[in-house]
Amino acid sequence: MGKTRSELREKAMVILYQIDILKNNNVEFSVENLISENLEVDNEFVRNIVYGVITHLESLDELANSHMKDWSISRIDKTGAAILRMGLYEILYEEDTPNIVAINEAVELAKKYSDDNVRKIINAVLDKVSNEN
Repeated sequence: MGKTRSELREKAMVILYQIDILKNNNVEFSVENLISENLEVDNEFVRNIVYGVITHLESLDELANSHMKDWSISRIDKTGAAILRMGLYEILYEEDTPNIVAINEAVELAKKYSDDNVRKIINAVLDKVSNEN
């Protein structure tokens, strides 16, 4: 049986988190290997999110930072940053995902993996960006 979109988002978050850690530690890695290590079956949705976030990383971070007061994406824990970037990517580029779904999914992941302050920041930023689009 296939995974739900929620489970696939969680996989994408883990991959993006791993990429961030490896980059920060100057460790060479292959995105393809990370994807295949985290997925039993190749999945286009996960692939789109991972490569989409990587491709648009700078503009996603700039957008996130422009909507945060007294915070920046670099100050949020790496898991929260991955969740925020994924939510922004889905709102901006995944036309088959309604904005409200992207926000709710990000908030649910943040409840599971981040603290309350980060969850509130993710919710606020995604809500602001959603209302602009």
